[in-house]
Amino acid sequence: MAHFYISATHKSSGKTTLSIGLCRELTRLGVSVRPFKKGPDYIDPLWLGQASGRACFNLDFHTMDREEISGGFARGLTDVDLGLIEGNVGLFDAVDPHGSNSNAELAKLLRTPVILVLDVRGMGRGIVPLLLGYLAFDPALNIAGVIANKAGGSRHETNLRRVLEHYTDLPLLGTLHRTPEIRISERYLGLMPSNETEEAEDQIERIRHQVAGQVDVPGILEIARSAPAPPVLPTAYRPAATTRESVRIAVARDAAFGFYYPDDLAALARAGAELVDFSPVRDAELPGADGLFIGGGFPEFRLRELSENRSMRAAVRDFVESGGFVYAECGGLMYLCRALHWGDRCGAMCGVLNADVAMHDRPQGRGYVRLRETPAFPWPRVSETPREQSYEIRAHEFHHSAILNPDPTWTFGYQVLHGRGIDGRHDAIVHKNLVAAYSHLRAVGGNDWTERFVAHIHTSRR
Repeated sequence: MAHFYISATHKSSGKTTLSIGLCRELTRLGVSVRPFKKGPDYIDPLWLGQASGRACFNLDFHTMDREEISGGFARGLTDVDLGLIEGNVGLFDAVDPHGSNSNAELAKLLRTPVILVLDVRGMGRGIVPLLLGYLAFDPALNIAGVIANKAGGSRHETNLRRVLEHYTDLPLLGTLHRTPEIRISERYLGLMPSNETEEAEDQIERIRHQVAGQVDVPGILEIARSAPAPPVLPTAYRPAATTRESVRIAVARDAAFGFYYPDDLAALARAGAELVDFSPVRDAELPGADGLFIGGGFPEFRLRELSENRSMRAAVRDFVESGGFVYAECGGLMYLCRALHWGDRCGAMCGVLNADVAMHDRPQGRGYVRLRETPAFPWPRVSETPREQSYEIRAHEFHHSAILNPDPTWTFGYQVLHGRGIDGRHDAIVHKNLVAAYSHLRAVGGNDWTERFVAHIHTSRR
């Protein structure tokens, strides 16, 4: 169970680029790698999953308790040689002033050695007090090495190596020079998702080539193999497999829609769902299915294709109006509206929801949310112990869009306790057998939404 943690002093230091390159290079060397990502992220895991050839799992203190994080991490390592965790933001950054949800706390929980990425542009001897401060701030944390990113060249690298050797015991495990060719395009929620570009594979190979030539990959492997096995606690949550007859759920996956958690899709399968993909961008009609799952993405970047695909828009509208079972999140919600406005462009969408949706320059909802179900929420409870009415659902939202003139007759399935949702007070529009929300759910922390959605289809069919 070798494992290591890629973190940094601050966000945008190059963690993802390095992690992508390491995933691909280690895989090329015959080391099977399971990537993990801290926090509620879809985009970085898409790149890490493609680079490693294995699904990337998220580890998140907001939606998962510590036992579930430990158990999920250990299970993810059972069929691979090595686990790579990519952090978010900075190593010690956290909303909690005590850092209880920081990267450092996750690394300590999983007993994972940290490799710290430093953006060294314009820095020389000044990296020493920075690193000594990081080492002293939490002595229980195992910072095992440093990688300097965006170095100016070999002379800069030599100077960094000399001061590190003189003042610290930390090994310099690599120096990545500034190379514009390996930069991945960014947009307002982070990197461009790999499912949107046909050049993703070429980009991964370019990153791999630079990492292989400028990073001590054997040294990183040695650190990873020295890591103790993560703790596995017997109470770690994992939904049991179902014995129900399967239902067929069509999942929208293409260049417009790609934000799905692999473990949630696996949980749908365990709950008795046969999953089949379809493309609202390319396909003319829906596959035969009992239900639809239309997740998040960037439908605005495929505005023309989605709008011009009239047969698919009509098929989705007819599916909903005929009582088909649909769950839509964020981008899926946008697709179900009448029209999508983005600057001076506008495209017709499915017209299921009686409202338009518009893109804004600033985020309209971003971060963690807390929700409470209303009596209108349609999915049955399946847990043995019914939840109290005060039970809070922990989820997250990332959207620059907002609903224009929400229909005053809408019924909502969520009361928003913290976050934005549809209007700051409500989320999850309930229409026939459709639930459409801005909030993104995860089938963790006792939130068994996948089993409930499948159970809703079964119960309603009966």
